[in-house]
Amino acid sequence: MQLALSDIRQSIPQVNWKSLGIPALVLLIIAMLILPLPTFLLDILFTLNIMIGLIVIMIAIHTEKPLDFSSFPAVLLFATMLRLSLNVASTRIVLVNGHEGTDAAGKVIEAFGKFVISGNYLVGFIIFGILMIINFIVVTKGAGRVSEVIARFTLDAMPGKQMAIDADLNSGVIDQDEAKQRRAEIAQESDFFGSMDGASKFVRGDAVAGLLILIINIIGGLTIGMTQYDMSFTEAGEIYVLLTIGDGLVAQIPSLVLSLATAIIVTRVTTSESMTDQTTTQLANPSALFIAAGILSLLGIIPGMPSTVFIMIAVICAGIGFLVMRSDPGSEISAEEALVEREAQSNEEQEINWDDVSQVDLVSLEIGYGLIPLVNTETGGQLLTRVKGVRKKLSTELGFLVQPIRIRDNLDLEPNTYHLMVNGVVRGRGESYAGKELAINPGHVSTPLEGISTKEPAFGLDAYWIEPSQRDHARTLGYTVVDAPTAIATHLNSILYQAAPELLGHDEAQQLLDKTAERSPKLIENLVPNKLSLASLTRVLQNLLRDGVPIRDMRTILEVLNEEGAKIQDPDELTALVRPKLGRMIVQSLVEMTEEMPVMTLDPQLEQILHNAVQQSHQTKTLTIDPELAENLFKSMRHESQKIEEQGKPAILVVSPAIRPWLANLARPRIPDITVLSYTEIPEDQAVNVVATVTAEIGQQA
Repeated sequence: MQLALSDIRQSIPQVNWKSLGIPALVLLIIAMLILPLPTFLLDILFTLNIMIGLIVIMIAIHTEKPLDFSSFPAVLLFATMLRLSLNVASTRIVLVNGHEGTDAAGKVIEAFGKFVISGNYLVGFIIFGILMIINFIVVTKGAGRVSEVIARFTLDAMPGKQMAIDADLNSGVIDQDEAKQRRAEIAQESDFFGSMDGASKFVRGDAVAGLLILIINIIGGLTIGMTQYDMSFTEAGEIYVLLTIGDGLVAQIPSLVLSLATAIIVTRVTTSESMTDQTTTQLANPSALFIAAGILSLLGIIPGMPSTVFIMIAVICAGIGFLVMRSDPGSEISAEEALVEREAQSNEEQEINWDDVSQVDLVSLEIGYGLIPLVNTETGGQLLTRVKGVRKKLSTELGFLVQPIRIRDNLDLEPNTYHLMVNGVVRGRGESYAGKELAINPGHVSTPLEGISTKEPAFGLDAYWIEPSQRDHARTLGYTVVDAPTAIATHLNSILYQAAPELLGHDEAQQLLDKTAERSPKLIENLVPNKLSLASLTRVLQNLLRDGVPIRDMRTILEVLNEEGAKIQDPDELTALVRPKLGRMIVQSLVEMTEEMPVMTLDPQLEQILHNAVQQSHQTKTLTIDPELAENLFKSMRHESQKIEEQGKPAILVVSPAIRPWLANLARPRIPDITVLSYTEIPEDQAVNVVATVTAEIGQQA
């Protein structure tokens, strides 16, 4: 039985009592609008209304940012409706039971009415009218205007703030999570001030309603008292004016407090301090207090002025200034102490710490001030979008995530100059012009253009910077026309592709391992660090990137390293073992799958000489060949490569596996466009056509 009861209890859904608060308040408001309330309950609700107003204004004063009190518009709505429903309930009691005496509507209304009227009904009415004017014309109207202006400017500034976040994200200043958080804050800020603009209308309408209710209660009370209860005008006025003013005052004091809270919220300047901290910090100015005390003292000695009051206030003001100055630790030091403190401060400022040592960015783009419009997305700048596209393209092609590229202005550069930097070192330099386009000569156009003659930065082709109006004419002549952001992005893509080995570090290698482990956990389980260190794995991946081989097929790479890692630790030898497994990918990046691959080979005698030199290098750790032979070799390779490239085919040199790494390293800086493969890297089903043989005059070899 006990088990059954416990099961029944668990099956009953738990009630969230917090969620019932707002519906209960709505039901209470509706009940007060319809049902008559007893006077003791009316006293409790009026007191509760005053308490709500005080709590709200205290929260508004101590809130650091407007968004910290984002529920304020809704709170303002419910507080206004609660107060108006109380007005309706109290009006019903005043008009129905007012003839019974001044306590007919409860003790709270009677107390407030007697306190303000103080025996003179006309004076009480005037004072109440002044309170209404202060609330309606000064506080409410001002807060409404400020809310309207802030809402308008917040909405207008929202696209610019979103673009600034995108710019910081693309340049690597912030990450995705922080960008998402900032976007959410901007959206909340826009919604908040838009809601405050509407909520301020509730406050203004409440003030108008309070004035109308006052007039209706006085007229209605006098009419009912004189016609239904045969009261004289004086008797009816004495009772109903006191009740009406008491009722209005009980309602208008919370209304004035909430209006003031609204003004505090919308006039706040967003900082990390509350309003109390801001005012005490900024108003605690000893100089201002001493000057004010001096002026009050001068006014106090003028004949006819109340000297006692002015002098007393001046002394108090000066005393406060003295206390503020005493509380400032650096305010009452002597000149010598001030000098010592400044010297100590100067020495302290000269001391540096690790925060002053800035780390270089992995990849950065520095631009002159003339190129800033290319980055400004508000004016249509597309450079950030192009750079983001380059990063995405490289990450896809190379097989690892390229780190964010930071873009910043450098006033030391020429206005239209930019620097492409990798690890803090300039790897590329170029000129670009905002508002112009680059017309590139593919090599067969002889007609010049009107513009700034230059060289295309990525490939060194002849080009002109032209006006956009010349674009169609240039394309008609055969030029390739691109805009300035595209020209910079193409140059950036070329530089980063060459610097791919430097972009891959230990962190990126570990991320690749973690990513592969999600699909092939057994492949990673015993590789790092049991068989191979992370440093050796990183070196193998860098070697592949240096040869222009992408590392997208991490599964194949890791399988080879798993097989050979226990026997071989040298990264260069491991790279030579990995390349044949990636041979089909390497070949297909050069020619189509069904296309015949044109290749160059070495003269057999020349290849044997190089083979002997490589074998000797394993003993001496350096490759030494005759300088004349090397010069003739690379001259022949360059000559044959140019002839093949002129036919629109890739320059591919096939050599034995033993000499491929050495020859590739030597040829890379001298003939950048040549690809050196070994025989083992060509798939068996790949058709090959030997189109040239590299020869050299064979002299004395070292």
